[in-house]
Amino acid sequence: MDVKLNTIRLVLVLSLAGEILNNAVSFAVFCVLDFVDFILCFVYKIIDFWIESQWKPCYCSSAKQHIIEGDNILVSEECESKIVCLTSTNLQLEDISDTLYSRPSIVAQLSKFIINDLNKTKKTTVTSTFTIDSTIVEVLRGNVVPRWSDCDCKICNSWTSSSKDTLFVKAEGPKDKAREDVLFIHGFISSSVFWTETLFPNFSTTVKSTYRLLAVDILGFGRSPKPTDSLYTLREHVEMIEKSVLEAYQVKSFHIVAHSLGCILALAIAVKQPGSIKSLTLLAPPYFPVPKGEPATQYIMRRIAPRRVWPVMAFGASIACWYEHISRTFCLVICKNHRFWEFITKFITRNRTYLLESFCCHTHNAAWHTLHNIICGTAGKLDSYLDTVCNRLKCEVTIFHGGDDEVIPVECSYNVQRRIPRAQVKVIENKDHISIVVGRQKAFAKELEKIWKRSKCD
Repeated sequence: MDVKLNTIRLVLVLSLAGEILNNAVSFAVFCVLDFVDFILCFVYKIIDFWIESQWKPCYCSSAKQHIIEGDNILVSEECESKIVCLTSTNLQLEDISDTLYSRPSIVAQLSKFIINDLNKTKKTTVTSTFTIDSTIVEVLRGNVVPRWSDCDCKICNSWTSSSKDTLFVKAEGPKDKAREDVLFIHGFISSSVFWTETLFPNFSTTVKSTYRLLAVDILGFGRSPKPTDSLYTLREHVEMIEKSVLEAYQVKSFHIVAHSLGCILALAIAVKQPGSIKSLTLLAPPYFPVPKGEPATQYIMRRIAPRRVWPVMAFGASIACWYEHISRTFCLVICKNHRFWEFITKFITRNRTYLLESFCCHTHNAAWHTLHNIICGTAGKLDSYLDTVCNRLKCEVTIFHGGDDEVIPVECSYNVQRRIPRAQVKVIENKDHISIVVGRQKAFAKELEKIWKRSKCD
């Protein structure tokens, strides 16, 4: 008995020591990263101006004050003002996550303290103001031109040679005789090949002859358009999917299969078209209930990006979410040069690297805005979306989650089930965020076929 108690105490002590060590190391590492990102801000401004003869807007500067006056916004910045006309935009400000321009850090707090201290000596009077970053205004004005740090290969820019302003859709199955339609939506920094290279070849001949399989590259990813004047809001993503898939292929009723971030888009589509959904299959949905009184967007950002060095996935998510310029550097090194990395990977593994292709085929602008505006920015909407699915949709809801998923914890799927009691949660042991499909594509294809077959009988 004493041995067991001593073992438990030792485990608790080691766990506590590990937590303290992780917190201490994380604090030191992220202090350094805060400073590095601060320096990179100026480095990129100089390089951007040197290469493109124009400063690039970013979200590092302190939030600016804006005043609504009819269709105009008065931008006040360091005692200088200018009017920006918004008469020709469909963008609504509530779609923009404040995590884009409000990410507390030591460097940011120090600079804010210094600016506030200097402003105390100035007498300024501003009425009816709200806070928004000037980068958003620059994007609305359409002054953001393609960045030199983005890839210029044919695959990444194939959309520029097309006259159609639609997403890339990989469609398989009968064109005229399809009895069922299935919409596949991939997750963050991925593309339609996540489905077409895994599931599509493993569906039965019956499914291939009767179902029309529609895998889409969402806006900013894969072969789809990557507009530089877009903020990649939920509305833009959903409207582009509706235009490029549902309208273009005349889809009336359909099944949805979505992974990770794609689950949020799937829910938004389901809420807009509740009578058209035949089944809803979600893989690793990123749903974190927000406690009362907590700022929803900031709470979600800290849940998915906790500024910790361990586990590794949390460290990677923190860098992607907190650091605009470090993440841009990652895109410069990896995404812009993805052909080199693909060649190296193929040379070593002797296999096609479709996962690497999908991982790299995006711009920093698209990834940065999609991460903040979809994952963080929809935090306050997901509860109502799930309630709508529960009360208004009669379709089958199935949730799959990898037991070893370190990107989106399994608790997220059970959180969804609490809002939609009829939803079935299936935890796949020893599988993570990617291997829940990759490596078990045959088994998962059969599971999907069963779901679609049951919805036919209902």
